[in-house]
Amino acid sequence: MKWMIASDIHGSAYYCRELLAAAQREGVGKLLLLGDVLYHGPRNDLPRDYAPKEVIAMLNGIKEKLLCVRGNCDTEVDQMVLEFPILADYAILCVGERVIYATHGHVYNEKKLPPLGQGDILLHGHTHVPKCVEHESYLYINPGSVSIPKEDSPHGYLILENQQLTWKSLDGVPYMEYSL
Repeated sequence: MKWMIASDIHGSAYYCRELLAAAQREGVGKLLLLGDVLYHGPRNDLPRDYAPKEVIAMLNGIKEKLLCVRGNCDTEVDQMVLEFPILADYAILCVGERVIYATHGHVYNEKKLPPLGQGDILLHGHTHVPKCVEHESYLYINPGSVSIPKEDSPHGYLILENQQLTWKSLDGVPYMEYSL
């Protein structure tokens, strides 16, 4: 199955529309959101076209394709308006013999690891910076941010298909790759 992995929409209707258009173009089976779906947070400026109610309608419209983990800006009140679960602290995915521990990154990250086995993958957003770092015992992956990218990175997402990771800008242009 082809997965799209994205993080940090932060209530931007504009970038949510762009992400969903990219998902349709890519023909993904599932979209994994790594948190911070509706609220922009006190440390961030408002993203372009900040309209959480529009984001709610767009995401509820594709709820059967979504898997989501809780970000530091996601709350119980958000769950009241979203028709898919968003309050799980993490999700576990298997790719071949490897386990992917997917979380937002505000609790577990490179400085505070979750329980990972040798060769497992830590996948999180939160920093708004796309990364792929090979550590001695695990691999760290970050898809970057959909709406508020940092460190001159593009507004983007990550595709996981056939043990291949491809980071792309929202217009579908690849800019980084990694084979698992």
